[in-house]
Amino acid sequence: MKLKRLTACLLMVVGLLSSCIKEEALNTEADIESVTLAGNVMNRPAAFGDAITEADGSKVYPVMLYVAEGTDITRLAPELTLTEGATVTPASGTVLDFTTPKDYIVTSRDGQWQRHYRITVATGGISGQNTHFSFEHVRLGGKGKYHIFYEVDQYGAESLAWASGNPGFALTDANEDDPLNFPTFQGNDGVSGKCLTLITRRTGSLGSLVNMPIASGNLFIGTFDVLNALNDPLTSTLFGTQFEHVPVRLSGYYKYKAGETFYELDTSAPDKLRPVSGLKDQCNIYGIFYESTEARPILDATDALAEDNPQVISTAVIDQADAQETDEWTYFEIPFVTRPGKSVDPEKLAAGRYCLAIVFASSIRGDYFEGAPGSTLCIDEVELTYEETVNE
Repeated sequence: MKLKRLTACLLMVVGLLSSCIKEEALNTEADIESVTLAGNVMNRPAAFGDAITEADGSKVYPVMLYVAEGTDITRLAPELTLTEGATVTPASGTVLDFTTPKDYIVTSRDGQWQRHYRITVATGGISGQNTHFSFEHVRLGGKGKYHIFYEVDQYGAESLAWASGNPGFALTDANEDDPLNFPTFQGNDGVSGKCLTLITRRTGSLGSLVNMPIASGNLFIGTFDVLNALNDPLTSTLFGTQFEHVPVRLSGYYKYKAGETFYELDTSAPDKLRPVSGLKDQCNIYGIFYESTEARPILDATDALAEDNPQVISTAVIDQADAQETDEWTYFEIPFVTRPGKSVDPEKLAAGRYCLAIVFASSIRGDYFEGAPGSTLCIDEVELTYEETVNE
């Protein structure tokens, strides 16, 4: 009798375990994992941005699709890959007019969770019709903490999102919820309207702990891989986007004031900083035009300006003798200088094989976590001059 009872109990336990294994919890994720378009029209994978805080406090997750110039964006049917079991409205493959951004609502498999995505389509990287940058457009990223600058096209849709180190600064204990306390933000009193403001800041105890005690204010055309920032910050800064013309000149207006004390990185110091007497901080403004190769489609901060980088075609770098401190808006004009032995291949240019980056930084050594806290660079009304085709 005891053996029968024991057997019955074991069978009941096995039955319960089997039931638990079979009845897995429904997937509660409601994510878009990838977005593609039919045909060879996308210049690069879809770019997923940080959540935007709407006026009503709700969150919207932006997705940017870059397509080749000449693509009919009035009839596009994005194919969406979702987390297991999730559904989306409008449905994947629905033909829509993307002259304005389109909203998608993803619902989890259990029906309890939703996420709001907004897909924007931009033609090319930097279009020939959009090479004047006034820094009038910002949205909030990082749960509403910091500014993300963007440009709009002839339809009024977002055409290009600038990148900065703000997402990395948001991970430190030095940040606050006010965007004006971040290294990169939109300032007032520009040459006309708003302007770009960059300030070198300390990153607090958490930044010092990982040997990143200073954050230079920066803004650049490209992307910032915040997930890799703590492991390898130089490779996390990715410069450039497709450009189908030949850049000639970068011009605009700036104001600059260096911070009081310049610091070098000193990993043996308690705060990882060592003051350098007599050394003055400097700002930096530059452009890079380079060939995107299969082996290395995007350049990073490790060697983007290196003289021996074989992909670089031309650069426009401000002369430090011209980047003097000034409290007044001061005009700058920097020509793109072709490197010895380099030329632009017309076929590669037409095929979108070249990229352009424009970079602004409040501390020239900011990539190496050196500079003067308080160094402030303001930028406005930047113009990129280019040639339509390659001069024979």
